[in-house]
Amino acid sequence: MEYVTAVPHPRSRAAGPARAGRLSLAVALLGGALGAAVALLATRQQWSEGTATVAGGAFPLTAKGTDVTGVPAALAVVGLAALVAVFAVRRAGRLVVAGLLALSGAGIVAAALLGASDSSALDEQAAQATGDTSASVGALSHTAWPYVAAVGGVLILLAGLLALRYGRLWPGMSGRYERGGSRPQPRRAAPAADPDRPEDLWKALDRGEDPTGA
Repeated sequence: MEYVTAVPHPRSRAAGPARAGRLSLAVALLGGALGAAVALLATRQQWSEGTATVAGGAFPLTAKGTDVTGVPAALAVVGLAALVAVFAVRRAGRLVVAGLLALSGAGIVAAALLGASDSSALDEQAAQATGDTSASVGALSHTAWPYVAAVGGVLILLAGLLALRYGRLWPGMSGRYERGGSRPQPRRAAPAADPDRPEDLWKALDRGEDPTGA
C-alpha cells in the first residue's frame, strides 16, 4: 500500500521563489528600459504653447519638456544606469541601487506632474520676444506629454520596487562566470624516460629534456 504525504517536495518549494525571481526580473528589465525610453522621448516633445503680444499682434510660443524642466530626462538616465548596476552589485549594494532606481522613477513622476501646469518657460520666451521683463504668456495651453513622461517614471518606479522586493533572487553579472568558470588544473609532470625503452628516450628529446637525467 502506498502512503500519500502532505509534505511538499523540496523541489516544489524551491520552484516558487525561483519562478518569482525570473518573472520579477523580466518585468523589471522590460519596465525599467521602457520607462526610461518613454520619459526621454516625452521630454523632447512639446509640453505647452501660448502667445505673446508683439507690435499689436499675437506671436506664437512653444516649449518642449526640456525647456520646462530638465529633471525627468536626467533622472531617466540615472534610472537606466541604476537598472544595469543592479546586476553588478550584491546584498546591501543591490538594495542601495534598487532604492536609487525607485527614487529616480518617483522623481520623474513628481517633476513631470509639476511641469504639466508650469508656465515659466513660456513667460521667459514672452519677455524675450516683447523686450518686457514683466510680460507673460497669453492663451496658455498644455499637451499630454508631461503625463506620458509621468507614466515612464511609474514604470521605472515599479522596476525599483521589484528590485527591492525580489532583487536577492536575481543573478549577478559575476555569478555566471564564477559558476561556469573552472579553476586551472595544475599541469601534470611528464613521466620520467625509461632508458630501456627507446621510444621514451625519443619523446624526452622532443620535449627538450635530458633523458639521461644528467
